[in-house]
Amino acid sequence: MESGSSRFPRCGRAFLFVLAAFLVVVSGAAAQQPASGAQAGQSSTPTELPAGLPTGQPLSQAAASASGAATGAPAKTPDTAKDSPDQSALVKLGPGDLIEVSVYNVPELASKVRVSNSGDVYLPLIDYVHVDGLTQEEAQTLLEKRLSDGGFVRSPHVTIFVDEAASQGVTVIGEVTKPGIYPDVADHKLYEVVSLAGGFTVSASRKIAVIRRNQPDPIRIDLPRNLADDLSGNIDILPGDTITIPRAPIIYVVGDVGRPSGLLVDNGTLTVLQALALAGGTNRTAKLGAARIIRKGPAGMTETKLEIKKMLEAKAPDVTLQADDILFIPISAGKIMAGRTLEAAMSMATAVSIYAVHP
Repeated sequence: MESGSSRFPRCGRAFLFVLAAFLVVVSGAAAQQPASGAQAGQSSTPTELPAGLPTGQPLSQAAASASGAATGAPAKTPDTAKDSPDQSALVKLGPGDLIEVSVYNVPELASKVRVSNSGDVYLPLIDYVHVDGLTQEEAQTLLEKRLSDGGFVRSPHVTIFVDEAASQGVTVIGEVTKPGIYPDVADHKLYEVVSLAGGFTVSASRKIAVIRRNQPDPIRIDLPRNLADDLSGNIDILPGDTITIPRAPIIYVVGDVGRPSGLLVDNGTLTVLQALALAGGTNRTAKLGAARIIRKGPAGMTETKLEIKKMLEAKAPDVTLQADDILFIPISAGKIMAGRTLEAAMSMATAVSIYAVHP
């Protein structure tokens, strides 16, 4: 009896010790949780989800949706981003473009073709197809229809990739330092494109033309010699434009003059006496009575005798020169034979300096 009674108090004391330890641990954890929450600056109250939030939606996405609802604008998703307009879809195919055409799951129909000058491409099974003026998406839809209507492919999916967009480039030809096709200059100004082409040559005319696709008449522009003086001709250049800069009319003054010259007369006319003055006048050894205008006409080269002495004395009218005329003033004392006047003048005209004239 004595031993049994002594065993019970020992078990009771052990049970009480374990229970006390458990309560200490639980109370310590409960006290630590609000303290850590207070240190983090967070509320111990549970977070309430916005009204109307679908179950299972991430909190960050819910916040974005709530923000969109507050501003009245729908939140962007991958699907809505796909619907935004693509600027590349506005680019249209044209002559000279090199394109790759592929049909999904039909590798035999893959082709790499260039759009012809008439705007057509030749493709297997469906022959010639006119694609000029179509966007890539429109051309893909057209080819899918041709393949489907012909019974060649069931529910075809066509993809077009543009390798070279030659039709979108701007062509600069004529009197510039670097004529050629310049891609990626759409929506630039005329002066910028001319600058990219190296600028005008010394014999360039300022009466230029811009040939625009699908317009019957070119845009004609008279540019000043100093482009900064007048910006009205600095027009917008569009994809596919062709800028033509012709050679300016030149009048050659050669022979026994102070400065043999080629005179650009792009913006007006020039007379014999004006041309002589711009060329430094005649030398003392010049034979004025044998002066000639050498002109190229429908029947070939012709010579017209001039009476420069009478012109200087106002006894004869001053003669107006034409483009590409050669005003030849020979040397006296028989140094140039009369029968070789034309040959001598032509050889001299090839070695003169070019000067711009502002009549």
